[in-house]
Amino acid sequence: MAEGTISIAGRLIRRLRVLNGTISTAESCTGGLLSSTLTDLSGASQWFSHGWIAYSNEAKMGTLGVDPALLEAHGAVSAQVAEAMAVGALRRSGAMLALSITGIAGPLGEGTSKPVGMVYVGIASEEGIWVRRHESYGTRAENRIAFIEFTMRTAIDFLDKGPMFSDAEE
Repeated sequence: MAEGTISIAGRLIRRLRVLNGTISTAESCTGGLLSSTLTDLSGASQWFSHGWIAYSNEAKMGTLGVDPALLEAHGAVSAQVAEAMAVGALRRSGAMLALSITGIAGPLGEGTSKPVGMVYVGIASEEGIWVRRHESYGTRAENRIAFIEFTMRTAIDFLDKGPMFSDAEE
């Protein structure tokens, strides 16, 4: 793992500790990489609540409660599904903050016209929800790291600016 990734994770966790908060994750295309990165930090049992790898649509529906109509209408890689994943993780975990990731890591975008390297990130708390889109242009491994780094930076912004801040690009 790149030192930059661990550094970003450390910044996020320091903010959680100040708030005495906990975090949960719901991941698709990153396959648990975000959860693994967060739990690589010492003391994770104090602030890491739950992690779901919901790679298939069935898993998104069954474990996180994503409405099948959202998947049908918008596809798994969409703002709507990222939001539903984050909200599902928040409700099921009881954590202060839930992060979700759904995207196309590549190298192929099998069965979709959405571009490889596109990701949607959902951040949910009792105070509000953010969904952000990002694109990366690397290999599958590089995209997955870029996705989790973007997710953690977005979560830091969410905690720093407050969930009602709406100036960030959707």
